Amino acid sequence: MLNIITALQSWLRRLPKQTRTILLTIIYGLGAGLATVAFQSTMNLLYQAGLVALSRQSQGVFLIGSLVVMLAGAMLAGWLLSSFCREAAGSGIPQLKVAFWKDFGYVPARVGWVKFVAGAVQIGTGSSLGREGPSVQLSGAMGSNLAGLAGEPKQQRRQGAATGAAAGLAAAFNTPLASVTFVLEEIVGDLNSRLLGGILLAAMVGALVTHGILGPQPSFTLLPIGEPAWRAYLIVPVVAIIAALVGVAFQKSSLDLRLFSRRWSAVPPWLRPAIGALICWGLGVLVFLQTGRLGVFGLGYEDLSAALAGKLAWKIAAVLLLAKFVATVACYGTGGCGGIFSPTLFFGAMTGLCLAGLTNMVFPLQPDDMAMLAVVGMSATLGAVVRAPVTSILIVFEMTHQFALVPPLMLGALVSQALSRRLLNHNFYDALLEQDGHDLDRMLPPRDMRAWQEQPATALANHNPVVAESLELESLKRLLDRHPYERFPVVEGGRLRGILTRSEAEASLREKRVPRLAGAVTCLPRAPLRELGERLIESSSGMVLLQSEPDGPILGILTLHDLLRAEMAAAERG
Repeated sequence: MLNIITALQSWLRRLPKQTRTILLTIIYGLGAGLATVAFQSTMNLLYQAGLVALSRQSQGVFLIGSLVVMLAGAMLAGWLLSSFCREAAGSGIPQLKVAFWKDFGYVPARVGWVKFVAGAVQIGTGSSLGREGPSVQLSGAMGSNLAGLAGEPKQQRRQGAATGAAAGLAAAFNTPLASVTFVLEEIVGDLNSRLLGGILLAAMVGALVTHGILGPQPSFTLLPIGEPAWRAYLIVPVVAIIAALVGVAFQKSSLDLRLFSRRWSAVPPWLRPAIGALICWGLGVLVFLQTGRLGVFGLGYEDLSAALAGKLAWKIAAVLLLAKFVATVACYGTGGCGGIFSPTLFFGAMTGLCLAGLTNMVFPLQPDDMAMLAVVGMSATLGAVVRAPVTSILIVFEMTHQFALVPPLMLGALVSQALSRRLLNHNFYDALLEQDGHDLDRMLPPRDMRAWQEQPATALANHNPVVAESLELESLKRLLDRHPYERFPVVEGGRLRGILTRSEAEASLREKRVPRLAGAVTCLPRAPLRELGERLIESSSGMVLLQSEPDGPILGILTLHDLLRAEMAAAERG
């Protein structure tokens, strides 16, 4: 097997660069598409064999059986996540974004298989979570590891991760255009990125895989919708505002519970997803026993399709909205393995249907108008949460294949974006990263080199440097044993003495003498990176120390390696 891989890598290296890039992109798209279809099929099989089959049995069998299935699935997912790969928890999209920017697209193989099994098991057994986040992370991992098999080093796997993610999302929702815009808007952060061509090709391949295996049908089927009445257009901004507020409330509630659940020291991490599943089960069986609807469980697509087809009463939609909202917050906030696209689409559709039903009591609306308002709600809630307006319009349009919906979708997107940006500092994914301690200003480079050069030095600095506080030989030995770094600032008696290199420290230990220090170069924390580059040239140690005043404390350090790494990331973004 190793010989085959080596031969393949050698053959790929002999190809012209452009030919090699196109061929590899197709391979990434095929691998990601197949992985997503397998993930989706496994999840659906578990759901049909579990909760759907149990719902056809007696009430007692359904209650006990569904409880056992959901708790077992959540505990298995929790065990996999806590034992093998914590970064596979949650949606997976923020984690892929970190891998794309911080690790040059490198995603460990364990992320892929843990995400596949944990996501399929937890969503397939009924926890209220979405399939798109796992599909994107799983496919990004597939693309990254296929790039590794093709001989790409860890520092050059952004193409594989991004194209894999686009193919996976296209395969998950059968929405190639929306998958392109989402990857560019959310992960790459630039609709004009040079990765656009590869992402387009991979999305097309991923969609073709889905067409070939599952068929070309859209995710939701709508009867042809005619031109909406003027009265329905008057309701569109209202629906967009309420649906966006539902999205804002969901984001805040989920993040608050996620932060709170991490403090449950008495509950082991592997058991926490079961708490969310238990809450979901309680709400789900209550709604099922009263209405006969399973929409609280899993994706809820059957009830969502019924709402769009006009087969769901608005009062039942209100009940489903409330129960699904709480269930999803519980499942995501307790560390479940799943995304938020599908739930937010569900919230939006039920919100739109509820408002359409209430409006219909005042003046009559046509069925086309009510379906249109439900679809606008889907786009508005999703747009408010992920804050990717082009994606929120395209994904709903591609899911329904209805051209008449485009104008109201655009109007709803404008309203929801304005409201979301006013009420929230970040979208859902960036808020997750900030909650996990990632500095977004340091991780995501500006879009042009001039703006990048004007960033303050503190944006790239390491604010927790290891400092040598004594030059005694015993202290030096402990310092070298504990830390692998090549250079250390030396501070004795609260004053900066200079820079100690590892080679000089090792020589002083061998020769039992006091080490010689290199001169320290300092700059202000707010100094622009342009100035910092000049200071690095002056530094014999390749290190600049940040101080707000002479003889003041060291606020951070920045090395030539840090600067070059950040510059490569900025160039990659362009």
